[in-house]
Amino acid sequence: MSSAIAPQLTSMLPRTLFNADHEAFRTTVRRFFEQEVMPHREKFEAQQHVDRELWNKAGALGMLCPTMPEAYGGAGVDRLYSMILMEEQARVGDSGCGFSLHSDIVANYINNFGNETQKMHWLPRMARGEVVSAIAMTEPGTGSDLQSVRTRAVLDGDHYVLNGSKIFITNGYLSDMVVVVARTGDGDKGAEAISLLIVDAHSAGFTKGRPLNKVGMKAQDTCELFFEDVRVPKENLLGSEGMGFIMLMKELAWERLMIAIMCTAGAEYAIAHTLEYVRARKVFGKPVASFQNTRFKLAELKSETQIGRVFVDRCMEQILSHELSIDAAAAAKYWCSDLLCRVVDECVQLHGGYGYMLEYPIARAYLDMRANRIYGGTNEIMKEIIARML
Repeated sequence: MSSAIAPQLTSMLPRTLFNADHEAFRTTVRRFFEQEVMPHREKFEAQQHVDRELWNKAGALGMLCPTMPEAYGGAGVDRLYSMILMEEQARVGDSGCGFSLHSDIVANYINNFGNETQKMHWLPRMARGEVVSAIAMTEPGTGSDLQSVRTRAVLDGDHYVLNGSKIFITNGYLSDMVVVVARTGDGDKGAEAISLLIVDAHSAGFTKGRPLNKVGMKAQDTCELFFEDVRVPKENLLGSEGMGFIMLMKELAWERLMIAIMCTAGAEYAIAHTLEYVRARKVFGKPVASFQNTRFKLAELKSETQIGRVFVDRCMEQILSHELSIDAAAAAKYWCSDLLCRVVDECVQLHGGYGYMLEYPIARAYLDMRANRIYGGTNEIMKEIIARML
């Protein structure tokens, strides 16, 4: 069953990415997830979102938007701090906190493409947890095809009038601000008509559906968003009109590596819990870990996970030097999400019947892990991207 402190899998190879400051930050983040998240997991899953106050606590500890410049409320640190946040969240098996999307996707769009007024208005409050943010791309019927979005924003004087709907929006239910992908100008121009609008979630005509009833990731705030004649000030346009698709493409490599980071850490989490279980569980009078099949299976899983870890760490080095290629990011996303599914499935089998009981961490992981092969672009899309680069 779940322990108060999550077990940790030792690495075969030493990691060279992190320094003492990084590890001090890891200690703070680990304590936060163990003390503020793990004890309340069942409550968060029942209400289908984390408590709003959790965002304020994370902000007070400097866990939100740490890579943003100090002038905008961040700490101006490198993305290894973001990596630590994702790894520690995965290490406790949490899929409810949408901090990474807020800090490493939405904040990046505003910081990289926004003007000074937009940055000063949103980023400091996002860093403090006063504003919860989301990005609204996917629509019913469009899936991974961003060029086919139907949400429209028509310019009317000093405002855009926004109409449409979005689905599967992480942080949507608690959101205070949403970056919305919409068509502007000549809607027949395909990708050239895509723009990004910063929309205040308290605007008239902006409504939120109830949290969606997902198979797993029950504590994650995910919902539908509806826009009916929402008036968005013209100055809330992010970047230039018609440049939205290009901006989205520039950020996708990092977004896909984020998924790979969480999947690799999630695989390590699953193996660590399984090791703990098979050492304690006895069958025919001896520990499950003493059987050759168990040892060999765990040896395979740890080896494959270590291979994934080395690839992800190398991709992270490329991110830090601004050299990560599109196909490497796609490969990391698809391979590591596939890896996580294989690892968790085998770990459930090693748990036997208890692996199917939700009070055991591996059962929750079994439900949570499957979505990684879908969001961020399906793995089939990732293979198409890699094939085009051959």
